[in-house]
This record gives sequence, structure tokens and C-alpha cells, in this order.
Amino acid sequence: MATELEELLDFLSSPSPPIKKAAVNIVRDYTGSEDGLRSIGKYSSVAFPSLSRLLAENKEVSEPAAEALVNLSQNRDLAGTMVEMGMIKTVMDILYKQDCDIIHLLVMLLVNLTQLDVGIESLLQVALTVSFLVNEMSLLFYTSLFEFDFNIFDINTMDVILGCQHGDEKMHGLYIMKLVRSFCASSTESKSDPYEHVASILVNVSQKEAGRKLLLDPKRGLLKQIMRQFDSPSPLRKKGVSGTIRNCCFEAENQLQNLLLISEFLWPALLLPVAGNKVYSEQDTSKMPLELGSALSIERETITDPEICVQSLDAIYLIVLQEAGRRAFWSINGPRILQLGYENEENPKVMEAYERVGSLLIQEDGTSDASTVVS
Repeated sequence: MATELEELLDFLSSPSPPIKKAAVNIVRDYTGSEDGLRSIGKYSSVAFPSLSRLLAENKEVSEPAAEALVNLSQNRDLAGTMVEMGMIKTVMDILYKQDCDIIHLLVMLLVNLTQLDVGIESLLQVALTVSFLVNEMSLLFYTSLFEFDFNIFDINTMDVILGCQHGDEKMHGLYIMKLVRSFCASSTESKSDPYEHVASILVNVSQKEAGRKLLLDPKRGLLKQIMRQFDSPSPLRKKGVSGTIRNCCFEAENQLQNLLLISEFLWPALLLPVAGNKVYSEQDTSKMPLELGSALSIERETITDPEICVQSLDAIYLIVLQEAGRRAFWSINGPRILQLGYENEENPKVMEAYERVGSLLIQEDGTSDASTVVS
């Protein structure tokens, strides 16, 4: 005999709009508590497909369905189940459907799902080629066993299989490219910023090597686009961009050249948060690239978020760990910027991050104390 909850979940598929609307609102309210999450989680095989189907319907139904899924996805086990059932593909398909009016909630759902490795892999589409290759090779294997006519396959089947790695490079990252495009194109001036939380998705994705390599690919130019959002007035966007840059700098050993190719955006994004509030002298700015020197030669709003400052200094540290990175940093008068920024810093964690960079720079400067660089 079906329980009350099972009956409620069955109503999510009711052909009657009023019944379906009432059911999804009750389910959404259920997910607002830990007990409710656990209860619905026991019936995930029924609840998740039903809720995901409602995402494509009108707002009065899709909105509570999305809210329920966002709540449920905060549980890592339930989030993993969602990924396994293809929730990320479902979300991306609906997100870019014309007149989607639950963008913010769908993006929040992706934020939660990409806190898992499997969620990141799904969003990066890294398993597409492997799955396709296995399926096609299995078909060819059984065909050869029974001596079927190979003409039953598309004429390009073998070409696709043999070249699937190349093809996958085009498919791999398509979702991320769409999200970055929307993130950069959406207005930050208006009250509503539905793609704002893409910043958090990018931080999640860049924690994985595959994600960092995708963002650093110079042919795609994704990190360059993301860096431009550092000027956004949105604290969430700014922090997300900073965290993404910092994560990408973990690839500095192998991808330093790709980072320096976008130095006109990289150095301002990393150094302005830690440059202090002083108007720099012409003597100092004359040794800097124009885009950096111009910003430091005028009064500006300083960044007070210590997390952003530490992220910037961590990224600089990862760059100057490389000899070529240190040379590049000295060439833009970077140590002078850190010295002036350090003078007025009071946060212990930020000061420690300054000193960590300074300890590397003294190797180039030849001095015996990091204080000569950052104090």
C-alpha cells in the first residue's frame, strides 16, 4: 500500500494542472527541513524524474520544482543521484530554452551539483567520447562476429570513432562555454542578475585539472572573458573571478605562457586588490604596463574583502614560483606594488600571504629578508 508521501509524489505527474501545482508546492515545502529532505530522498527514483520534468513547464510549477531540487541538492548523496540520472544535461537544456524564467534557480542547482567531482565531470562533458567510443566499438564487434554488412553503419562511423578525440575537444566544454558567455553578457547594472552565481560554478570547475585546462585553453579564450568581470560591482562576481584565477594558477608550471598571454587582464585583476589605497607616483607607474599604471595613478575604491586579497596573493605566489613568472612580475614593477600594499595592511592572514610572496621574490632581489620586498 502506497504511503502518503508516495501518493503525493505521484500527483507531480497528474494531468490536472491544479493538482500538480498543489503537489509541487507541498513537495517544495517538504524540502525546507532536514526531515523532509530525508523523507523525499528515500523516494528519489520517483521524485527526481518527476521534479525535473516540471522544470520545463510554466513558472507556477517550474519554480517550486526548481526550488525543491535546489534544496535537495544540498545533500551530497542526493546531489550525486541527480548527476547520475542526467540532471545537468536536463538543466542545461532548459536553461537555454527560449523564455526560461527560472534561470537563477537552475544556476543555483548547478552550483550545488558541481560541488561533486561527478558533477564537474558531467558539466565538462568529459565522459562523452568514452561512452560514444565504447558503444560504437561494441556495435562493430558484434557486427564482425555475425558478418553483417558494414554498410548498415553511417559512412563516417569509423572516421568518427578514430577521430573522436578531436571531435570531443569541440563538444568537451560546450556547457562551460555557454555559461561563461551568459555570465559575461548578463547585465550587472540591473537589479536582477540571474547568471551571477555562475561565478561559483567556475570556482568549483576550476578546482579540477580538466576544468583549469579548459579555461586556460587560448583558443577558447574563456579565462580572458572571465577576468573582465573582475570590475563588476557584484561582490559575488568579483570573488568568483578571483577564486577562479587563483585556481587556474595551479597550472602555472605547465601553462605559464597561456597565463602571460592575457597579462593585460591578469595583472590588474591580481594586483589591484593588494595595491593599497595610495595614489602611485609617476616614477612607480612608468615601470608598469599602461592598464595597470593608469589604474594606480588615480584615486580608486579599494577592495576590503580579505578573501579576495589572499586569493590574489596566492595566485601571484603560484606564478612567481616559476622563474619566468618571477621575471614577468619584476618587469611590471610588481614587487613595488606589494611593498606599498603591505604597508597599510592589518589583516594577519593577508599579511602572511604578502610575506609568502615576498619570500620568493627575495631570491631574485638577492636580499636576505622578505621585509625589504613587502614592508
